[in-house]
Amino acid sequence: MARACIIVLDGVGAGALPDAADYGDEGSDTLGNIARAVGGLDLPNLEALGLGNVAALEGCPPQPGAPAIAGRLLARSKGKDTVSGHWEIAGIVSAQAPPTYPHGFPFGVIEEFAHRTGRGVLGNVAASGTEIIQELGEEHQASGKWIVYTSADSVYQIAAHAETIPVEELYAASEIAREVLKGKDAVSRVIARPFSGVPGNYVRTDGRRDWALPPRQPNYLTLVREAGAAVHAVGKVADVFAGCDIDESHPTKSNADGIATTVQLLESVEHGLVFTNLIETDMLWGHRNDPVNFHRCLQDFDWRLPDLLAALREQDLLIVTSDHGCDPTTPSTDHSREYALLLAYAAGHNAAGRTYEGELADVGATVNRWLGGKSPSRRLAGQPFLER
Repeated sequence: MARACIIVLDGVGAGALPDAADYGDEGSDTLGNIARAVGGLDLPNLEALGLGNVAALEGCPPQPGAPAIAGRLLARSKGKDTVSGHWEIAGIVSAQAPPTYPHGFPFGVIEEFAHRTGRGVLGNVAASGTEIIQELGEEHQASGKWIVYTSADSVYQIAAHAETIPVEELYAASEIAREVLKGKDAVSRVIARPFSGVPGNYVRTDGRRDWALPPRQPNYLTLVREAGAAVHAVGKVADVFAGCDIDESHPTKSNADGIATTVQLLESVEHGLVFTNLIETDMLWGHRNDPVNFHRCLQDFDWRLPDLLAALREQDLLIVTSDHGCDPTTPSTDHSREYALLLAYAAGHNAAGRTYEGELADVGATVNRWLGGKSPSRRLAGQPFLER
């Protein structure tokens, strides 16, 4: 039975897209700039797979006989966020960028949210999530008001201390926010951000949840499921697709948990797609402009890569890619407009150093073909670059 696995290394961009300057991201190059910042990448297993064939990377030389197809993938969707990147993998190109709120959300949005949740609002600014809980956490605990903030992305984020507002109430408020944010204010995601600690030492905790807009259907996940292949979502993938076309969701607490869950599924699933997001490169280190720990996070994945490869069966397809950039070496702490990386390995077949330059939607098109899905309608982007 056919199987495929997509692993998204969140925020691991592979160089500025041609229109990066339009987004203020000229010169962004997450992989390349990290390699320079740390004095060369130390990722021996990814190097052996073919990472150095993706682009010129200090410390990671090209491998002429690499077993994986390597390259860079153009993102056609407007924007540079998680939702548009994952949706484009599934063949959905977003022609318009979702709304962003660099100066905070409109009064009407905040007023309706406060009225329906029965609590006031603090913040309503574009801010770093780790910084705003330090700034407003004590007032939040004293007043019981929500901390609401956004970023350069299309997100409405709600932070609450778990001892001040129960996490279930935070989730309920997030669902209300999703209902409020519609029409011209339909942001890509509402994100619940629980935290704990004491004034001066607040920390974000496990329990983050995302409420995304539902994707257009059919997409490549739809076609895969129609072909009889179940879709197993690992990490935040189910949230990004609003639960649509997902058979089983496996939330995770960390990259280590996500990798372990992916290995377990590859050891047990007989037929289908394992679709994994590993978030820590983006969430913990890209947004905090920390190239050293970004590299260490990649090293953690590199260390577990042999376990992932060992869990593959003959004729399985593994694709490692990304959704956008998040260059930790630039002044910006936001996502960056970059190519996605591509490493595609078919178990039992050596690509002999083959390289490929295509589009992000080609990932979904290839997986759909690999799993026996029908040819897509003209509404879906992407072309297969590999067949079983």
